[in-house]
Amino acid sequence: MNFERQDQGLAFLQRYENVAWYENGTVRLLDRRIYPIRTEHVTCDSVQAVADAIRDMVTQSEGPYAAAAMGMALAANRLEGERDPERLKSALRQAAYTLSHARPTTSAQMEGIVSGSCDVLCGLIDRGERGEVLTEAAFRFAVEYLNGNYARYARIGALLAEQIPDGGTVMTQCFGGTVVGMILRACREQGKTIRVLCPETRPYCQGARLTASVVCDMGFDVRVITDNMPAWAMHELGVDLFTSASDVITLDGHVVNKVGTLQIALAAKHFGVPYYVTGTPDPKHRDISTVTIEQRDPQQVKELLGTQITMEGVGGWYPAFDITPPELVTGIVTEKEIYKPEEAGKYFS
Repeated sequence: MNFERQDQGLAFLQRYENVAWYENGTVRLLDRRIYPIRTEHVTCDSVQAVADAIRDMVTQSEGPYAAAAMGMALAANRLEGERDPERLKSALRQAAYTLSHARPTTSAQMEGIVSGSCDVLCGLIDRGERGEVLTEAAFRFAVEYLNGNYARYARIGALLAEQIPDGGTVMTQCFGGTVVGMILRACREQGKTIRVLCPETRPYCQGARLTASVVCDMGFDVRVITDNMPAWAMHELGVDLFTSASDVITLDGHVVNKVGTLQIALAAKHFGVPYYVTGTPDPKHRDISTVTIEQRDPQQVKELLGTQITMEGVGGWYPAFDITPPELVTGIVTEKEIYKPEEAGKYFS
């Protein structure tokens, strides 16, 4: 494929092959549940295995979207022997549904990606194409999606980097995926030195393991703090900007992101720290009433990296996301421009 890869200069875990990659009848995912403690990949040999990996958070942030796109190449590979066009298209649509509905909160966004792949493949089928041609087309779609997404986040990262003063301190939440690396790359290009504070983000500790690893890997000063420290860190250490990615941004300006975002946004409001969320408003969610908050296994909050830390009989509760209202959001940073939350719908103007 002849194009400039947009992952140049980013950290190890943000290289395309370490996000999600189809090759020789399997999809390979870097296991973000254990990185950087161990660097291991999960290999999926079926569409259901890819969906299970997404559900089980082998990958998260931008990872599930890339995995779903690569999963469509795997689906096409498994159907290379099918000649009947209607059975072929039906099986591809079922694969797209399985991949996009692995996690409920983000299913609407995931549908857009796998449906795009499915449309390309069905168009080829209608023109008489079969076999390896479909697999190659699905893989090409997935790589082009990845590259295009990275290019979009490069523009987002550059816009957000302009809001950070040289020598400033940025607080993150969870793992923003591609945009974290793009912000840092843009700061480097703009000649800025910054410090990053990463709340750990229990129970999977994506902030401590993933965000902090990216920042360190790219040569910037980074400190990990526990999830009960953000407000005091703002008071004692000084924070110039709080940023998070988003799982959903509704057209009325609500932000759905990893649980814990709301409490940091509240602290930021109290201390006068601007909160910029990165992502794209979603026309499928005109208001917050259309969003379903995923409830995960409560056992996970009673464990730390697989080791139970509570007494038997203790209960747990684990909503995967929370909702930050628009009055706590300074701006929505898109590849076009920065919008006020109440103007989120203008993105589509």
